Amino acid sequence: MTRIESRIPDPMDAPPVRWGILGAGSIARAFAYAVGTGTRSAVTAVGSRDRDKAVAFAAEHDAGHGVGSYEELVDADDVDIVYVATPHSAHHENALLALRAGKPVLVEKAFTRNAVEAAQIVDEARSRRLLCMEAMWSRFLPHYDVVRQLIETGRLGSVRTLTADHGQRLWPEGPQRLSDPGLAGGALLDLGIYPVSFAHMVLGGLQHVRAVGTLTDAGVDATTSIVATGRDGAHALLSTTMGARTPTTATISGDLGRIEIDGDFYMPNTVRLLDSGGAELERWEYDLGTRHFGLRFEAAEAGRCLHAGALESPLLPLDETLSVMRTLDEVRAQIGVHYPGE
Repeated sequence: MTRIESRIPDPMDAPPVRWGILGAGSIARAFAYAVGTGTRSAVTAVGSRDRDKAVAFAAEHDAGHGVGSYEELVDADDVDIVYVATPHSAHHENALLALRAGKPVLVEKAFTRNAVEAAQIVDEARSRRLLCMEAMWSRFLPHYDVVRQLIETGRLGSVRTLTADHGQRLWPEGPQRLSDPGLAGGALLDLGIYPVSFAHMVLGGLQHVRAVGTLTDAGVDATTSIVATGRDGAHALLSTTMGARTPTTATISGDLGRIEIDGDFYMPNTVRLLDSGGAELERWEYDLGTRHFGLRFEAAEAGRCLHAGALESPLLPLDETLSVMRTLDEVRAQIGVHYPGE
């Protein structure tokens, strides 16, 4: 049987684009590093409400110029596409600002706080015929493409179960935003979205969702567990916590074999294909360097889509982003997490 290989192109082969980064926090820094070192594109402008912070960011990352407002950032003539890197609670407002200025957007995951906000961004992008993508970076990595092909070619037979977890020790001593309902904090939108999005990709969406959660005193989820079914009846068992470091592995089991992904499954990693008796048949290993260097793959995909005139990425279509957001809404409704202003 022919060995499957990833179809994801080298990010250095993607056409260059000029990035404007909206926000100057830690994920913005990781993205700027990935673009500057792993693609032929460049960050040409950075926007923050604190002008000094934006100027310092631009100097640190050789990122053109820093500006002291988001409005100035989206209006910049030297920006082809805007990466929205603010907290979840601001994605809706910030993405609409960029789109209404005529700029395509790559919006950090979780795409928004809820599916209503997500649909408004998608409608705006479609009405203006502008590229819009969710920056769920794992979807664009080479090992995820190997998983997609293994499923599509029937190497597992009929998929029966999928398990995935994502837990990090980020609470109560971690970033304040994770404890803040006003910033759409909690484990689910920051960490749980990885196993949820992975299950959507593998199982063709999720339905019959059942969830339990343990909330903090502030009312965001510290730990959430989910059981759901896929399009063809396979079960997904997903868990997330911001109170402990978990294995962060993923397994997909079918009647002919299974796929195992080492922790952290959502980062460039090793994929193993095993037969029904547990014997290893093949493995794929990806060692792509530092923790967030893989962000270059989503940046490259956005560049390819932009140059091709595409309005969304086939690797993560907007309808799937909306479907994931509806699942997250259903989970939050069941565990009792509500954000101010929703």
